[in-house]
Amino acid sequence: MTGVPAPGALDGRVAIVTGAARGIGAATAAHLAVLGARVAVTDKDGDGAQAVAEALGGAGHDTVGLPCDVAEPDAVAAMVAAVGAHFGGVDLLDHNAAWTDFRTDRDAEEVDLDTWDRVLRTNATGGLVLVREVLPRMRARGGGAIVLISSGSASIGEHRRVAYGVSKAAIEQLGRHVAARYGRDGIRCNVVAPGFILTETAARGVPEAGRLRLAEQNPLGRLGTPDDIAHVVGFLLSDSAAFVNGQVLRVDGGLAIAPRLAGID
Repeated sequence: MTGVPAPGALDGRVAIVTGAARGIGAATAAHLAVLGARVAVTDKDGDGAQAVAEALGGAGHDTVGLPCDVAEPDAVAAMVAAVGAHFGGVDLLDHNAAWTDFRTDRDAEEVDLDTWDRVLRTNATGGLVLVREVLPRMRARGGGAIVLISSGSASIGEHRRVAYGVSKAAIEQLGRHVAARYGRDGIRCNVVAPGFILTETAARGVPEAGRLRLAEQNPLGRLGTPDDIAHVVGFLLSDSAAFVNGQVLRVDGGLAIAPRLAGID
């Protein structure tokens, strides 16, 4: 199968999407459902996950909403077991859930160590535990596909958010490890690294003037949307990407490779 995946491309496959109560995760859950997947919508905000699942179910898709704090290994194990019991197995994983605190995740001298620990536990360790839980279930089904969501912060030198950047760099290395170690089991793993995506949270946190500047700096002249990421994830989880493994795909409109320098244009 080649080309862009069409509705039905994921028929019958069971997908877990974390961090799916809103934003990129919710858009991805919806897109995978359109492609035919049976989708477990999971989030620390269990009510939000349930609302997304119910909306998709009302549109005729096979979904379930489950609470899951990925910072808690027991909660991850329970959620994956519940998905397996409900749908009969797990074929696909899209891991979006992440956390940081912009007030306390600062530079190396000032970062709060409790924040550092929580960011790494949520973003990096949470990703590892999720992968550990789904691997045997995918192997039992003859293979599967995983997408881990990183960030442009993993590959640049930010002045702040040291914990977040380190955690996302760890996610990228986790993706390469899984791809190299488990490819012979029929399990592919890739990483998507979004740029600035205009989610509800971003819209609240960045003033309009700042969003306009970010759009102007982007080679495409606009900000990314959750659907921009969702469609890439759908491709990577589908058979259209059957020979794509161990890659980190920057989905940022080209910003990372074309920075605009002040005074030079």
